[in-house]
Amino acid sequence: MRAIVVQQPGGPEELVLSQVEEPQPGPGEVKISVRAAGVNRADILQRRGFYPPPKGITDILGLEVSGVVVGHGPDVQDSSPKVGDPVIALLAGGGYADFVVVPAGQCAPPPAGMDFTEDAAIMETSATVVSNFDHINVSPGETVLIHGGAGGIGSFAIPYAVHLGCRVITTVGSQEKAAYARSIGAETAIDYHGDWEAEVRDATAGKGVDAILDIMGAKYLEANVNLLARGGRMVVIGLQGGTKGTLDLNRLLSKGATITATSLRFRPIAEKSKIVSEVAQRIWPLFESGQIGVPPITAFPIDQATQAHQALESGANHGKIVLQLT
Repeated sequence: MRAIVVQQPGGPEELVLSQVEEPQPGPGEVKISVRAAGVNRADILQRRGFYPPPKGITDILGLEVSGVVVGHGPDVQDSSPKVGDPVIALLAGGGYADFVVVPAGQCAPPPAGMDFTEDAAIMETSATVVSNFDHINVSPGETVLIHGGAGGIGSFAIPYAVHLGCRVITTVGSQEKAAYARSIGAETAIDYHGDWEAEVRDATAGKGVDAILDIMGAKYLEANVNLLARGGRMVVIGLQGGTKGTLDLNRLLSKGATITATSLRFRPIAEKSKIVSEVAQRIWPLFESGQIGVPPITAFPIDQATQAHQALESGANHGKIVLQLT
């Protein structure tokens, strides 16, 4: 089968379309003929050599796919997707390929009325945002700060937070992206090239924010802590700004605030299966009804994976990037 192989850790030019052996499903797994695969920041980190897959998982990139079930391993439950069923799957790896195997519980039927390319753009972001908003108990009436409002995560997190009844402040990389973030529900969109901390403080009249969804890590740590309101909660889901920062524990203590960090990829299969089920039940109806829109998608054929990664790294893209395999 075709698969994108990383020749050696490095830049997008290290991505090469190669022929590799087809995977075969093990106990509790299904085999999917992949029609499209989402491209995520984690893929870039893995390509660079900084985010290796969990033990026993293929080193082929790709954390989400859409496609059709073409086989079952032993011990797959009757309630699992049948051969011939279209599915969206959350993966620990392997999506940039013609076929992938995945635990059956990490598959869900797609929302009605969407095509394979759209399907491949919604699982990883939905699962990440929903699980982390639940984790820090984002509640109606709260003010939420979402970093990276024009990217894949932000394109879902903003309208979902609005759906929950929250006020959204977001940081973005340009005025064009600020306009986009406001168009999907952000009340305030701030260019992070300026003094975004001061602008968030002004936007909250000095109170701060109740919750922060952070993709930056170390670079924003001090500012994020400064901006947390009394009882505020922050969850770190990405490390684009580094892994080691300075944490003022006294400031955290005085606010009664909480900082936590999660990785969807390394959660146990049972946890990921539960998240996928929750997303299908709670989020797919929002896409079907139009309450939340499918993000803007930039699609590349599988043999242009290098260009897809270049587009994501450029920072110019809105929404999601998807590789098409048909």
